[in-house]
Amino acid sequence: MYDKLRTHIEKVVPLTDDEFAFVTTHFTVKHYKKRQFIFEEGDLVPNSYWVVSGLLMLAYRDEAARQHIVSFAMEDWWESDFLAYHTQSKATMALQCLEDTEVLCLSLQNYQQLCSRLHKMEHFFLTKANSGHIASQQRILSFITSNAQQRYEQLLKRYPALLQRVPKTLLASYLGVSRETLSRLTY
Repeated sequence: MYDKLRTHIEKVVPLTDDEFAFVTTHFTVKHYKKRQFIFEEGDLVPNSYWVVSGLLMLAYRDEAARQHIVSFAMEDWWESDFLAYHTQSKATMALQCLEDTEVLCLSLQNYQQLCSRLHKMEHFFLTKANSGHIASQQRILSFITSNAQQRYEQLLKRYPALLQRVPKTLLASYLGVSRETLSRLTY
């Protein structure tokens, strides 16, 4: 699994063997079962999670108890309630496994230590954060400017693997449409 992490990091920054050995000491491995929560609303969020295998769903539940899918994360993606993680406050969202999942966990303390002691990793995390911010802005713009068909086509183009792995009910929620509407869009 650590070889996958090295490949992931080296898409952004090269690492020597010694540097990578130092990086690996900052991560812990955890396994979760399908439907298991990594954290729920109100929990502290001690880690940021890099998906080795499996599929995660980050969701927000509103006051009317309606679930809103914020994001999905599959292999090679990072996920957390980043506000709660970085401020060490309680989660406003829940992170649940949609498949049996293996993650590498990075505590805030270890994240800060990596960034301060290995500036290549600071650059790596800045690059990943910028990419995540751009993706979030694109998703917001999609909701503002696109109809349901266009949002579905954008999802299909950007993340075709998700469509095979995520139940249609959850995809519909992510796209902001009913299950019935999604069924019409996929035919």
